[in-house]
Amino acid sequence: MRLPIWQIDAFAEGPFRGNPAAVVLVEDWLPDTLMQAIAAENNQTTTAFLRRRDGGFALRWFTPTIEEPICGHATLATAALVLGEMLPDASSIGFTTPAGTLTVTRDQDGLYELDFPTRPPGPVEADPGLLPALGLPSREVLAGRDYLVICESAAEVESLAPDIAALARTDRHAIIVTGPGDGGYDCVSRFFAPGHGIAEDHATGAAHATVAPYWAQRLGKRVLKARQASPRGGVFRCTMREDGRVGLAGRCAFYLRGEIAV
Repeated sequence: MRLPIWQIDAFAEGPFRGNPAAVVLVEDWLPDTLMQAIAAENNQTTTAFLRRRDGGFALRWFTPTIEEPICGHATLATAALVLGEMLPDASSIGFTTPAGTLTVTRDQDGLYELDFPTRPPGPVEADPGLLPALGLPSREVLAGRDYLVICESAAEVESLAPDIAALARTDRHAIIVTGPGDGGYDCVSRFFAPGHGIAEDHATGAAHATVAPYWAQRLGKRVLKARQASPRGGVFRCTMREDGRVGLAGRCAFYLRGEIAV
């Protein structure tokens, strides 16, 4: 069996930036074990499996080690494929996903905006190994699904060299580290999920479901310009919506297309 595959960089200002996602087009869902094996073979942070269904599209996401319940960057990348090549006259697409319907809109400037649920952070008793694993002294720690560690500056966020093995032993899905932005950005962040096969992610939509509500409240702003300070870098426009969701907007760059044999 041969299946079409694309690799697309999401939340990327150009090639080799943002977060690469593989997108595999299937006629029907493959066995879960096979989709997991394909994702492991692709060895990207996420492989999205795209299926035409009932006149629309359905979507599932796999990291190299698990099926994800929701993924922002791979959804944005898939939308760039569908709106760019499959439905070129459309300006938006809704995907049926395990997290409900996720809608992406494309504007005239080629910016894709994903309507995404938020995970606002709140007070939490942090795992005692968290801050030592990050190499940080006492810092404010909040949590939504993931830990949110508040740093004092963008430079502190960027200079972290965490103990990835120790982070994998903490008790949350992932760890977000964030601080005030610089260079025209409102905030900066990094994202670590070593317990799920992702030591450091490049540009993470789901992380900004927590980052955006925190900084929107702290800064008193509805629209934020955010930067993920990974080696590849990611750029986000985050717009808090009246219904409590967030619009995560960014650009996509096509890198690869071909087919896989399974």
